Amino acid sequence: MTAATRPPAATAEPPARSDAAVVRDALGVGIAVGISGVAFGVAGATAQLTVWQTCALSLLVFTGASQFALVGALAAGAAPAAAVVGALFLGVRNTFYGLRLSERLALPRAVRPFAAQLMIDETAAVTLAQPDRRSARLGFTVTGLCLFVLWNLTTLAGALGADALGDPAAYGLDAAGPAVFLALLAPRLREGGAERAVAVLGAALALGATFVVPSGVPVLLALAAVPLVAGALRLRARRAGEAAR
Repeated sequence: MTAATRPPAATAEPPARSDAAVVRDALGVGIAVGISGVAFGVAGATAQLTVWQTCALSLLVFTGASQFALVGALAAGAAPAAAVVGALFLGVRNTFYGLRLSERLALPRAVRPFAAQLMIDETAAVTLAQPDRRSARLGFTVTGLCLFVLWNLTTLAGALGADALGDPAAYGLDAAGPAVFLALLAPRLREGGAERAVAVLGAALALGATFVVPSGVPVLLALAAVPLVAGALRLRARRAGEAAR
């Protein structure tokens, strides 16, 4: 058979996954991350929030990094407006997750507002790891519901526990918020390319600004890492294109 008559090779389809395998992975992610809500409950107490204020943040905001950024800035003495702005900027990434996953999930219009509340790092990661739409929907739903329920329960437990202990600083619990926030940043350092560059530059900007600007401002300055890295990448691509010509 000649090359002209040889039939084209069949495109390999990704192997399907069983529902049990998808649920197992989704529950693993939901439980592993959900228990860190205890640390957020403690961090809320450190920032002098009431138990109900701390729980309301987990219930209504439900995006770990933004929550920790908010209470961390408040605990450091930042103005509430600056703390909220920093948290909002960190939460913008969930919008991009939604844009990327909307076609993959293709959810009914009536369900989308509820799905938007569950659109976070972990649900996006589990969804994108699935080979087909059915598995993606199942992974998204199980991860989101498991994490939402567990995160809110452990937030309540942490807030009540910190209140019963008294001053969190006496036990070193005032470091819980920053520690978990750094733990959320750490996976970005293991990634290549733009993700690692943004994480490293943002951390450097925040650290350098800590000693010269008021509390809460370093978090906002760290956000400048995103356009700086994006601009550098565009400039490098343009120069590479010019060199290729």
